[in-house]
Amino acid sequence: MCLVTLAFQSHPNYPLIVVANRDEYYDRPAAQAIFWSDHPDLLAGRDLEAGGTWFGVNRAGHWATVTNFRGGGLAADLSRGELPTNYLRNGSPRVKQYFGQILDQGDRYNGFNLLAGTVNELAYCNNLNNEMSLLSPGVYTLSNDLLDTPWPKAELAREKLQQAITQNVLRSEELVEVLASRQCFPDGHLPDTGVGIEMERTLSPPFIVAHSYGTRCTTVLLIGKQGNVEFAEQTFLRGRPVGDIRQYRFTAQG
Repeated sequence: MCLVTLAFQSHPNYPLIVVANRDEYYDRPAAQAIFWSDHPDLLAGRDLEAGGTWFGVNRAGHWATVTNFRGGGLAADLSRGELPTNYLRNGSPRVKQYFGQILDQGDRYNGFNLLAGTVNELAYCNNLNNEMSLLSPGVYTLSNDLLDTPWPKAELAREKLQQAITQNVLRSEELVEVLASRQCFPDGHLPDTGVGIEMERTLSPPFIVAHSYGTRCTTVLLIGKQGNVEFAEQTFLRGRPVGDIRQYRFTAQG
């Protein structure tokens, strides 16, 4: 998952609103979002190479997502996809307790950011500086750097989400458009993350379409005041939708 924007306790009807794009190589196998047969309370897409997920929610209304850090990695022996997966399938322990456990072995993962919580609690951590924090109500963005790093695509995502949530009633099929822009930003606005200017240009839009790599899916999560959960996913291949948007609705049991 490479770009996330979310509104936490910032809408009168939806205490949690998340829109996220997953960017990945086209040849890395993945399954579309579904309730997992081996963990029936977990709704998520699945990485078929390492077995974990990049974004998921469970029937208790707990959710989590992970992004990586652009550039080099550590000498990792564990998959970052385990981070949201283990939180969601292990009874969703208190998020700060879980974050403390994973940061204790943070050097076993390549660089990661992790967001997780419920409509009542939102937490963030990363293993770059071992930061862990509970977040206040507000609108946040997360890409392949620290939380709220003002990359152009992240700031555009924030602006688009803030515009979209001015409506009283939100629809997941419309929120997918929050991260749909494919327009590259001018060179002078781009960060220097060590990948070269051509790659910085390629990676600059919220929605990426490149030769072998790009946005594979857009996910929307809405949780209402009464615990009504709406989860939607649109998958893509080389910039083109694959099938129709998949939508799931249920009431959180937590």
